[in-house]
Parts: sequence; C-alpha cells; structure tokens
Amino acid sequence: MHQHFKLHKPHGYISQFVYELKRNKKKLGELFPFPEGTMAIGRLDEDSEGLLLLTTDGLMSEKIRSSHFEKEYYAQVDGIITDEAIEQLKNGVLIGFNGTKYLTKNCKAFKLEGQPEWLGAGRRIRDERHGPTSWVSITLREGKYRQVRKMTSAVGFPTLRLVRVRIGDYYLQGLQPGEVEELNEL
Repeated sequence: MHQHFKLHKPHGYISQFVYELKRNKKKLGELFPFPEGTMAIGRLDEDSEGLLLLTTDGLMSEKIRSSHFEKEYYAQVDGIITDEAIEQLKNGVLIGFNGTKYLTKNCKAFKLEGQPEWLGAGRRIRDERHGPTSWVSITLREGKYRQVRKMTSAVGFPTLRLVRVRIGDYYLQGLQPGEVEELNEL
C-alpha cells in the first residue's frame, strides 16, 4: 500500500532525501519520518518554498509531474509589476536553458493585491528603502528549471520570493512551514 503526503517546504531545504555533494544541506527527511522509498513529486529549489507532494508510488509521481496538472506559484517581485508584463507572462516569454532559448507556453497570470495573509510573514526579503515589491500569481502546466524566476526576470521584474501554492486540486493553504499532512490518496 502506497503512502502520500503534502508538505509545506520551508525556504532553505532541498527537495531531496539524500545529497552527497554537500553534507550541510537541509533535506526533507529532517522534517518528518517519511517511510522508506518516499520521493518528492517534482522539485522546489532551495530558495523556493511551498507545496510539495510526496509519495511512495513512482507511477503517481510521473502522472502528477505531467502537463495534466496545473502548478500555481505566488511570486514576490522587485517593483510594481505592470499589466504589460502580466500579458507577456500569459503569452509566453523567451528564457534560457543550458545555452538554448525556450519560449514558455501560454499560462495564467495575474497581479495579487499584496501578499496573501495566510502565507504568514515568511522570511524577510529586504528593507522597504530598496524600493517597492508586488505579488503575482503564475499557473503553469510545465516545469522547467527555475522557470518562474526566469519568466519574471525576462519581463523586468526579478523574483524575490517564490511560493508554490497549488498542484492540481491540492493547496498549500492551511499548512505552516515544515508541516506535513498524510493524504489518503493522490
């Protein structure tokens, strides 16, 4: 019988259980006694936080990582994001991967009215004297390496904080950083 989990990955953790290159990295297994064979479905880089699904079922992992499931992110960006930048995000922007250019697929994007209260204070990004920030929601059906960060940067608004808030019908809201919820099914 497979087990499934929902985790609020805190900033500063890597989405792995084993990491041989640098032993001082904080790993998922430090947050909860996951059963042997548990794997993260997709990844969030060390600087990102938010919803991570985990499972002992490799087939389920493949299914959820596919383009059939939307992944929604809230990004705090440098500056007050413009309507033009939002339109560019929706229609696809040119970003780079391994020395080649890639045009992102159409996605959903809209400006948020400030940081959602349920996200909590989070980590301090920077002092207000360094200029204003704003929040944007971006929903993708693809997941290239650091894609959301590259997309917001490509339209002139670099990401300062990135939080994945939804994968398909699974939501982050209600989980505190580091908190794990066991799911009956995925």
